[in-house]
Amino acid sequence: MIRDETAADEYREIAGRFTALVTAVPDDATWNRHSPVAEWTARDVVRHLVEWFPGFLAGGTGRTLPQGPDVDDDPVAAWRTMSDGVQALLDDPASAGTTLRNPHIGEVPLPDAVSRFFTADVFMHTWDLARATGQGEALDPERCAALLDDMQPLDGLLRSSGQFGPEVEVPADADVQTRMLAFIGRDPR
Repeated sequence: MIRDETAADEYREIAGRFTALVTAVPDDATWNRHSPVAEWTARDVVRHLVEWFPGFLAGGTGRTLPQGPDVDDDPVAAWRTMSDGVQALLDDPASAGTTLRNPHIGEVPLPDAVSRFFTADVFMHTWDLARATGQGEALDPERCAALLDDMQPLDGLLRSSGQFGPEVEVPADADVQTRMLAFIGRDPR
């Protein structure tokens, strides 16, 4: 998190941008366009976010999120339903006292776990969805820098997880968004 914000405020801002992209997709043909993630369409970007986080949350806290329609039927409603549930969870004062337990990350306060794992994922995939659907691709440079600073020391671990592709070479003087995208295996060109 940056700017002295809560996990709820951070999610509201980042998910709000992603939601704006989702709701601006004009038609099914656009949902089926290829994304920068190999073998994923724009719809698959939303599918990834809607499908992985609820299980992670339930497995670590026992809490469940509302389930919307299938992403294939209505990606907008699927995203909104799940995302609104995440926001409600973060806005609930009881969440501050909840711990997420996971064999890979240990015990983490729930708001911190959402911020580190899900909100960060939504932020990175915002670029993927924007690129796939021909929308504005600019990301907050301060958030790009903070995320890059947090990820670089974990390079080996992140690559071995299979969640990130090989780092893409970019010029040393590239802007921070380009460097962050290259670090996670995206070719920003």
